[in-house]
Amino acid sequence: MIDKIGVQLFTIRDYMLTEKDVKESFQKLKSMGYDQIQTAGCKIPYKTYGELAEQAGLEIIGTHDNFDMMCNDFENALKNHNYLNTYNMGCGAYGIEPQTRKIDAIENFIKKGNEIGEKLRRYGGKFTYHNHQHEFIQLENGKRMMDMLVEGLSAENTSFVLDTYWVQFSGSDVCEWIEKLRGRIDILHLKDMKIDAITKNQKMCEVGNGNLNWSRIIETALSTGVKYYIVEQDHCDGNPFNSLKQSSEYLHKYFM
Repeated sequence: MIDKIGVQLFTIRDYMLTEKDVKESFQKLKSMGYDQIQTAGCKIPYKTYGELAEQAGLEIIGTHDNFDMMCNDFENALKNHNYLNTYNMGCGAYGIEPQTRKIDAIENFIKKGNEIGEKLRRYGGKFTYHNHQHEFIQLENGKRMMDMLVEGLSAENTSFVLDTYWVQFSGSDVCEWIEKLRGRIDILHLKDMKIDAITKNQKMCEVGNGNLNWSRIIETALSTGVKYYIVEQDHCDGNPFNSLKQSSEYLHKYFM
């Protein structure tokens, strides 16, 4: 069973713009049964952000933050993460633009990611990478970006933030990838998929309201050492807090 669940704050990005927003949002999340959060940038001072999370009883388990700062001004990036009391520095995506799907650009990204991870090792942290669907597109070298990341990123100093929805969206098997990355996923993004009744297209939805096999996913994640179970829903039909409440209720009912 899962001990704690959290939220990737991109889900409520429109409610994280001011200090008042952040304080109220954190309180709402805690009241819904969430104990952990992962940042999606920071619109207010990092120190204030970290203090508000602590006051609300929320543990910051990692970030999606400024990759250029991590590379070019590591000391300030580290200072910001100190305020958040986490040393898992995350990159939310890389290579979404077609021009960056170049082999040498990916290799350079891997090199930089490893350098960040090496610096973080002394603080007990890692450089983390969050996938979308484009990492599963075959490149001119016959590999996928995801293959290159698995082969090139240090298993010791980096980890993957595997996103269940985007793996499924790519046509890949979620549990197969969790197994493939055994011991290398610290943060698992829980995101469900359903078919829109009108458009017939795949669509994000609340955990438990779609077609992903959560019993199998959670069982595989627990057996492979996943540490953090983080709900994320990029797009919600209504108020995102209502969506997060539904996901929390489902996870608490069946997996906690």
